[in-house]
Amino acid sequence: MMESGPDSPGFTPLVVLELAPNAKEEAIAWLLTRIRDGEQDGGAGLLVQQMTPGSEGLQEKDNPNMFLVGSSWQRLLSGAEDLGLFKEFNDGSMKAFTFTNRHNFKNFHGDGDGFLSMAECQYIIKHELDTLRAKEEVNVPGCPQAKLYPGKSIVRRLQSKGILVQVFPLHDSEELKRLSFSWYKKIKLSFQPLDDIRNYFGEGLSLYFGFLEYFTLALMPMALIGVPYYLFDWEDYDKYVLFAVFNLVWCTVILEVWKRTSASLAYSWGTLSRKKAFEEPRPGFHGVLGFNPVTGRQEPLYPNFQRQLRVYLVSVPFVLLCLYASLYVMMVYFLAEGWALDLHDRQPGFWTGVLLFIPSVLYAVVIEALNLLYRYAAEFLTEWENHRLESTYQNHLVLKVLVFNFFNCFASLFYIAFVMNDMVLLRQSLATLLITSQILNQIMEAFLPYWFQRRRNKKMHRRAQKHQKSLGDRELPLVEQIKLEADMSAYLGTFDDYLELFLLFGYVSLFSCVYPLAAVLVVLNNLTEVYSDAFKMCQVFKRPFSDPASDIGVWQLAFEAMSVIAVVTNCALIGMSPQVQAYFPESETQLILWVVTIEHCLLALKFILTFVIPDVPKPIQIKLARLEFESLEALKKRKTLGATSVPTTDP
Repeated sequence: MMESGPDSPGFTPLVVLELAPNAKEEAIAWLLTRIRDGEQDGGAGLLVQQMTPGSEGLQEKDNPNMFLVGSSWQRLLSGAEDLGLFKEFNDGSMKAFTFTNRHNFKNFHGDGDGFLSMAECQYIIKHELDTLRAKEEVNVPGCPQAKLYPGKSIVRRLQSKGILVQVFPLHDSEELKRLSFSWYKKIKLSFQPLDDIRNYFGEGLSLYFGFLEYFTLALMPMALIGVPYYLFDWEDYDKYVLFAVFNLVWCTVILEVWKRTSASLAYSWGTLSRKKAFEEPRPGFHGVLGFNPVTGRQEPLYPNFQRQLRVYLVSVPFVLLCLYASLYVMMVYFLAEGWALDLHDRQPGFWTGVLLFIPSVLYAVVIEALNLLYRYAAEFLTEWENHRLESTYQNHLVLKVLVFNFFNCFASLFYIAFVMNDMVLLRQSLATLLITSQILNQIMEAFLPYWFQRRRNKKMHRRAQKHQKSLGDRELPLVEQIKLEADMSAYLGTFDDYLELFLLFGYVSLFSCVYPLAAVLVVLNNLTEVYSDAFKMCQVFKRPFSDPASDIGVWQLAFEAMSVIAVVTNCALIGMSPQVQAYFPESETQLILWVVTIEHCLLALKFILTFVIPDVPKPIQIKLARLEFESLEALKKRKTLGATSVPTTDP
């Protein structure tokens, strides 16, 4: 094994590999050899150095199996070409990077130093590590229980067997300071530095913050209308028709405009036209060893009918059982609400008035607790279903979580609105649920992660502060930085962040017409969310690997489904308003027919708008078409050159 330290000249560490302290010497030596070997030998062609006990800041009791991975610029540029990264060309268009054409790309100078962002470099290294595959090895050397077969991902096998503890990208201290200052350390009314976020964390996370910013701005008109509406019509619960009509238009338009905004961002970042890589099996996927008919490689095979049996005979009944449990909790809440109202009617006073809000607050807390418990159960079930691809796994998990969260959060509001027909109670319940859930989310997402992190790393922080005092304004030693980052919590992705925005969008689009301040509360929540999420990404969590996303994925469909439900809900609320019912004093059937007709027309208009408004702006469509044309022309030219270069024989 290489014993050189991490501060060797000419080596820039980008990624950290931490192996188990008791990992076998043979396994470590074999892994390092495979990482260093050239591509022609089936290796990754990367640079690796070990953090040895002699390194500054590393003590004997620390894990000695910490390795730093870097790469030469030529290898990174080659990896960028293999991955099909799109970069800006000299003419301003976005084109797939090729090493032979590198000098025609904007900002490519000299040997290409600085051409790729650090996030792109770390993503390339992760891809090279993930694609390291076993050759003829039967098992990991020194570990007979870690079986291998040709084509098996080495890193995934080491992770599943506990030999490889974690792989994470390193922070860049100077770049992180600049990003933190421009992002969240200075409170100001300005847009987020999305390009800087993208360069540091990647496109997936930047798209989330872009959507959070867009959603907040889109709420501003509704918030501005909602404040005077709330102030002047607070006691008149029936005058919500105009606000409901505005809701219908708003929830449709903002999602269509976002698709265009998302496409513009993705094009400028080079991910809109990038081809998706062939998806490999998930690390947790298991089955009988066989041959993939597409790749011809050996991999686990699992019958699809067995997976479907698990889904429909176990997962679906479990979800229905959870929905029933949620319904039971809701009915208990209504019993408690009725008891509190009855007590207040019999003994009116300050404390019984306060008691009126207790059932709603407790119910909101129970909703959050049930959502959390169900999330763990949904993850376990989806893992047990044994989906082959990560995308399929995520789709099934999102569907389970969305169905339960929607029912758990909104069932009581639908019951109050359309069964009890109590707009006063609906307004009160919506306000209580919204405010309580936002307070709990801020505690769970901002305060607790920071507090637990501080407690878990208390000794490390003290040691880091001592080093900082002795070093003055200089940076911490690299070893200390790595030890601090290794002990940080791993960022689990944007799933929970999008889920929170989805539920907030539901509160606003479904029932804000009866509680106009809902949009105002969501705006305030989103403003604090920007700063708390930015703080977590920069200070609490490990740096995540870049996710080259071109949109917000399945969440776009989730928000659009919610907007369809919002159209139906708001039409029903309009039909229930006394102003509209006054036009049909004798025929309730005629009223229902009119409401259903209008609702169908609005849904038709919504779907027409979806097709009429292009998802991608016209200028970008032209650029993409030109890129495709140039690619076809280049392919024709290569075929022509290949045909002319074939020697002919005289008869």
